[in-house]
Amino acid sequence: MNGNKTLTLPMIALRGITVFPGMVLNFDVERPISIKALDFAMENGRRLFLLTQKDIRKDRPGIADLYKVGTVAKLRQILRLPDGPVRVMVEGLERAKLIKLSDSAGYLEAETEPLANQEAPARLRSSTEAALRHSRELFEQYAALSGNMPPESSVNILGSGDPAYVADYIAQNALVKHEDKQAILEELNPNKRIRLVNAILAREIEVLDIEHELQIKTQEQIARSQKDYVLREQMRVIKHELGETDNAASEPEEYRKKILELKLPDYAEEKLLAEAERLEKQQYGSAESNVIRNYLDICLELPWNKYTKDRNSIKAAREQLDADHYGIEKVKERVIEFLAVRQLAPQSTGTILCFVGPPGVGKTSVAMSIAKALGRKLSRISLGGVHDEAEIRGHRKTYVGAMPGRIISAVTQAGSCNPLILLDEIDKLGSDYRGDPSSALLEALDPEQNSTFRDHFLEMPFDLSAVLFITTANTTDTIPRPLLDRMEVIELSSYTDEEKLEIAKRHLLPRQKKRHGLKAQQLKITDTAIREIITGYTRESGVRQLERELGTICRKRAVQIVGKEKYKATVAPQELEKLLGVRKFKDNGVSRGEETGIVNGLAWTSVGGEILEVEVNVLEGSGKLELTGNLGDVMKESARAAVSYIRSRCAALGIEPDFHKTKDIHIHFPEGAVPKDGPSAGITITTALISALTGRKVPRSVAMTGEITLRGRVLPIGGLKEKTMAAFRNGVKTVIIPKDNESDLAEIDPTVREALTFVTAGSADDVLAFLFPDKSVKEPLVPDVKAEQSSVQIRQ
Repeated sequence: MNGNKTLTLPMIALRGITVFPGMVLNFDVERPISIKALDFAMENGRRLFLLTQKDIRKDRPGIADLYKVGTVAKLRQILRLPDGPVRVMVEGLERAKLIKLSDSAGYLEAETEPLANQEAPARLRSSTEAALRHSRELFEQYAALSGNMPPESSVNILGSGDPAYVADYIAQNALVKHEDKQAILEELNPNKRIRLVNAILAREIEVLDIEHELQIKTQEQIARSQKDYVLREQMRVIKHELGETDNAASEPEEYRKKILELKLPDYAEEKLLAEAERLEKQQYGSAESNVIRNYLDICLELPWNKYTKDRNSIKAAREQLDADHYGIEKVKERVIEFLAVRQLAPQSTGTILCFVGPPGVGKTSVAMSIAKALGRKLSRISLGGVHDEAEIRGHRKTYVGAMPGRIISAVTQAGSCNPLILLDEIDKLGSDYRGDPSSALLEALDPEQNSTFRDHFLEMPFDLSAVLFITTANTTDTIPRPLLDRMEVIELSSYTDEEKLEIAKRHLLPRQKKRHGLKAQQLKITDTAIREIITGYTRESGVRQLERELGTICRKRAVQIVGKEKYKATVAPQELEKLLGVRKFKDNGVSRGEETGIVNGLAWTSVGGEILEVEVNVLEGSGKLELTGNLGDVMKESARAAVSYIRSRCAALGIEPDFHKTKDIHIHFPEGAVPKDGPSAGITITTALISALTGRKVPRSVAMTGEITLRGRVLPIGGLKEKTMAAFRNGVKTVIIPKDNESDLAEIDPTVREALTFVTAGSADDVLAFLFPDKSVKEPLVPDVKAEQSSVQIRQ
């Protein structure tokens, strides 16, 4: 039927199927429009046009949804199935091109133009023959690898020398994408067509090779696992029949043996034996068996019934503490008391000690010394930044990557049931959607409950009653009250300069020399030089910065020794500027003299005490009150309370009654970038306001602390030790404190008590009477207050 004239034929749009000339193909027809086309073809010459559609999802494709080249075919047979579809057998006759498409007759009718194969030149016959042979070889390989083609499928092309027929036959029978088949159908040059078929077959063979290789590996792995399982089961049965189970125990039996040897509590032994029995029933290598094996390994690593012998010698403990630390007598005394109680009542659960103090005062090192003194193993847990409750209690063992909590891990690491566990930075615990770690610590730190501490991973109680817990914190403000209630707080206050001198001579300098490889005769620092470093290069509660400065001197000396420079073995104060640079802090942190509107306050921070200046300016204005210096709400309320107190006492203080209308008051706390808040600046603000409003000058060598009420009473404050230490470091000579804090003076370091003059005051009138004796208040604050309660008391 080859020719150039057009033919109008009924058309069927094929989904995912391509029909080639000279090939017989069966397929089902379901769409009504296609069944009508079949009926018309049966009645009119049995010819129809078969064209593949681009998108198989289209139910009624248009001309844009169809390829341009299809096949004119002859209907060989039609079989109408009972459930609706029509099964047809067609024979491809020739290629044709779609010219026009119409559906006006109720079926698709296509105007087509037949396409003839292009004749190959005679000079290409050798290359064509080579391509044919290559096609036969590739098709045989493809048929062998695919496994779903009959062996006789390649016989039909062995005797054919027509490249067009061979290409069409391979394309029709190979399971390749319909896009590739369409490309072969559209190629009219037989030589190019056979080469295109070869390229597609080569690619499909490569893919089938990979699939075959993966399938073989998978089958081998499955066969190996099944073989191992069968062999193990047979080995177990054979050993059981031979009675060799005792001498060559299986893995679950080894676990049972270890569990029984540990002499565990009944509940633990029963739990672990049950897990060993579960392991025995699992297939080797399964996910569940790995979980059970990991659980048993971790449980058996715990130091069940292993205890270290406590060293209860009070004398040895005192010597150890004195050798490691200078000062902190209260802490040492508390440790000695603990040891004495342990001797008299070995079964006593004791208390949880919490060392609270600024950074660098030796909280962690004291705990380490206690462990040495007791002869106990030490495990340290850093709690800073911990937000997840599972960090404390552990994860459920069924979770991926599950592990015990930090407390159980610390006990395992220590290798005994009575270690000293140091919980560092307990005040820096956090909480989020994953739980509250501080709540998880409540059970561990309660001596009445921790004998049955439950870790999520273990799923059974573990006795922590023999563990000595020691915690450290910079402040108790951020520790939850229920957790703080379970601990005995021992405060480590700031060191005095003399204590720092002794610590530097006994501990810091020898340690830095050893760390930098210096011998004793290569570096000596005079006491005067160390004092100069303390006062001129450090200003801290602890000794960390002091140790850093000593380390700097050691490094400078190391350079001199390695460079073979001349140096003096002893470092004197005049050499410090060359070694450490310009002096960082001036002598006496506060200036001498008297100024109007400036008063020194005392503040407590988590890193020790600080001097807090209050500056007040009174300006002509309309009564505005401005507060600057990054103040918290409590500070702002103290300032407003001070203004109200002064307004109620204008006549007695000699201040204009309408100052709050005619004057603008600006209260400023320097170092505005540092947040400031707390209930102890009231009397300082009041004094600075009165000084600015009356023009009376306040000595700069005086500092004060205390909250004030609207009636002028001075309320007690906390952190007196740190505040007085700050006053001592900054050159203050006189400190005014609330009268109710007089009993706290006994806790202050003797060196600080001797250097400072303490003035106790019960009211603002007492403060003013001390500061301005020549201009005393004209009338008392509260008439019914006893004279001895409101009078100024000076303690030297």
